[in-house]
Amino acid sequence: MKFTSKQVTTIIVSVAATFIVMAILTLVIGDDENTDETSSINTESSISTDSGTSANSDSGAPTDSDNGSAQQPKANKLDSTDYLAANKKIESDPYKELDELIGLEGVKKEVHDLANFVKVQKLREEQGLKVPKISYHLVFTGSPGTGKTTVARIVARIYKDLGILEKGHLVETDRSGLVAEYVGQTAMKTNAIIDSAMGGVLFIDEAYALVPEHAGSDYGQEAISTLLKRMEDDRDRLVVVIAGYTNEMKRFINANPGLQSRFNRYIDFPDYTADELFRIFELQAKKNQYQLNAEAAYYLRERLDYVVQHKNRNFGNGRYSRNLFEKSIQNQANRLSSVSNPTTEMLSELTKEDIEKAISTTK
Repeated sequence: MKFTSKQVTTIIVSVAATFIVMAILTLVIGDDENTDETSSINTESSISTDSGTSANSDSGAPTDSDNGSAQQPKANKLDSTDYLAANKKIESDPYKELDELIGLEGVKKEVHDLANFVKVQKLREEQGLKVPKISYHLVFTGSPGTGKTTVARIVARIYKDLGILEKGHLVETDRSGLVAEYVGQTAMKTNAIIDSAMGGVLFIDEAYALVPEHAGSDYGQEAISTLLKRMEDDRDRLVVVIAGYTNEMKRFINANPGLQSRFNRYIDFPDYTADELFRIFELQAKKNQYQLNAEAAYYLRERLDYVVQHKNRNFGNGRYSRNLFEKSIQNQANRLSSVSNPTTEMLSELTKEDIEKAISTTK
């Protein structure tokens, strides 16, 4: 059977078209299979990551899977990007930050002296010279609001800079964070807080409350015993700073030989003067783009003088100034709320009226 040239051409085109269609179908099917496989791998990877996170949880609390039940999704769980953003630390020079604090000149000197001592001892060690045993634990004494927590946070970063601590973070707690209500639970609670402070500083505010002066049997002693043991076992990974009123802290430490031997460096935080309280207020205003007019500034200085002269044991010091500022700007907001189109100057200015109302309600 003979074909004409036109028939031959038609057959060739048909065969070629068939091969092209088959090739396209093969590619499409292959892509679908690859997509399914990738999705499966990603799902397995995600499950593996979640399991790993649960296994490495710092809290040590049992998960739902430990109890034999299905694990429920957690509400508002941060993804990896959110977690990094939420925990990103802005590092600054801790020595500069210390020096820029208002007042506290004696405190600054003590901290610089400690840092200088540690630096030189490390140099001696590098040269093969003998180095005395150093206790890095500290006792901060003074009234509330005198900057003890702020300085403790700075000290933690200085210790990191000196190579004493790996992380240089601060974990703040008090009696309620260490002492439990029932027998046997205090040690567990105290150890959990200490674990979270590894590589950094554990700051215990009002530490004397662990052993009340006229208390009988109390679980606070169990917390102290646990703390002392961990301070010895983890002496290269943990620094403890305890803080509180001067007389109470001396009683607390003198009542326990273990505390006496570990805490031998005291730093006293004096109350702020009226001028320093004014500067703290002024600094808060400047940071937030507010400023006192002349009449308000004069009135504030006058009232702070009076407040300092008549303060009691529970006076808030720096905290008083910060609270006063917050109430002053609230008063300004109330005053301007009925003003149509206030100017930039009006929005920035704090008046005597704003300060006067704030002082009458601030303790």
